[in-house]
Amino acid sequence: MKQFIFILILTGIMQTTNVAAQKKYEATWSSIDSRPVPQWFTDAKFGIFIHWGLYSVPAWGPLPSDGAGIYDCYAEWYWYKLMDKDNKVNPLFTAFHNRIYGEDFKYQDFVKDFNCEMFKPEDWAGLFRKAGARYVVLTSKHHEGFALWPSEHSWNWNAMDVGPHRDLAGELTDAVKKEGLHMGFYYSLYEWYNPLYPNDLDKYVDEHMIPQMKDLVTRYEPDIIWPDGEWDHPSATWKSEQFLAWLYNESPVRETIVVNDRWGKETRSKHGGFYTTEYDLSHDDNLKDKRIMHPWEECRGIGHSFGYNRNENLEDYSTSEQLVHLLVDKVSLGGNLLLNVGPTADGRIPVIMQQRLIDIGRWLNGNGEAIYATKAWDVAVKQPEIHAHFTTKGKDLYVICTKYPDKSITIRNVPRKPANIRLLGNNTKVKHSCNGKNVTISPPELSPSGNAGEYAWVFKLENCL
Repeated sequence: MKQFIFILILTGIMQTTNVAAQKKYEATWSSIDSRPVPQWFTDAKFGIFIHWGLYSVPAWGPLPSDGAGIYDCYAEWYWYKLMDKDNKVNPLFTAFHNRIYGEDFKYQDFVKDFNCEMFKPEDWAGLFRKAGARYVVLTSKHHEGFALWPSEHSWNWNAMDVGPHRDLAGELTDAVKKEGLHMGFYYSLYEWYNPLYPNDLDKYVDEHMIPQMKDLVTRYEPDIIWPDGEWDHPSATWKSEQFLAWLYNESPVRETIVVNDRWGKETRSKHGGFYTTEYDLSHDDNLKDKRIMHPWEECRGIGHSFGYNRNENLEDYSTSEQLVHLLVDKVSLGGNLLLNVGPTADGRIPVIMQQRLIDIGRWLNGNGEAIYATKAWDVAVKQPEIHAHFTTKGKDLYVICTKYPDKSITIRNVPRKPANIRLLGNNTKVKHSCNGKNVTISPPELSPSGNAGEYAWVFKLENCL
């Protein structure tokens, strides 16, 4: 009898699991939004963004010192800013272009110099793994419309037909997956100068955009689809709900795929999968330091631009310390960090970017326990007076100090007395005392090379939540 009951229970569990796995999503936002963001993404915390295309040839954009705003500094917008005579930074782009290439040199002519001759996908993927990243997002096609894979929907305007004559997306996908990382693609919904886009939008969506996205998914089976360029039209015009219903119900990646919130001019921070901020902005709303109660991701470059910008100098790049602090800040707020690199036209990741990534990876190697698969602490995100940020995992609390304490620090509102406190990457016992729900930590003295900190230090309060 007991065995029969056990079989019935097991059968019920299997049926329940099977029903959940087979849920059909309707082509409506209410249905699409009911799909949970896969756990792998919220556990990953750190990813690498890659902006690479014909804009990597001129590799130029203005700087804040030129009076440029955040979005004006993007070198990947070179073609648009060059053509837009009403844009305030157009004179800067025009002056540069005419001086270097001449007035008769067209953007399309850059394709002959987008040769990618130094591109070694295995080296890129190995670097991303060493950086501690858990996923990679490549710009498969930016707003210029140039595809980095042999897309039949971008005939003679893709990396196989012209330029390097290589399947750049496919080569990198293979290398990234071989390193055990998740692979994803950025995809621009709109194209600046595709004649079909302004003249027959429905045909553009039905015969170009959606088939091209489906090709990208079925060909490479990515774990992330990261659309952009959605702001011209509402999601209904882009037919985003229909595409997502196909993606979640029928595609080969329906169980693992993650998407963002850029599916129409009304969808950011409202519909899709995870929410996105860009240099802390969602459109024009500044969300810096805001706790977002939904899976989310901050994307930004190491410098001011996403595409490689030869105009940037050392002072335009974030330091390794600043980038580690940025990662800590976003994770303590419950988010992920998607940090961009801009390769050169010949396929190299600039050395300064490599150095920054390796430094982040070295820090994560000793302190990643406080980052990966953690959650924000509901009690507090940070205590600025002691330079502390907080993350949790299970019953453990991580106190991440971006400045090593030179005296005792007190953590407030800890639910229970910690069973033990230790400094990650250091075997020295950490002395502490408790007074009600306040825990006072006496930081040990550290030798210059005796810890895994350097940019931030982590005290683990065990079994206190």
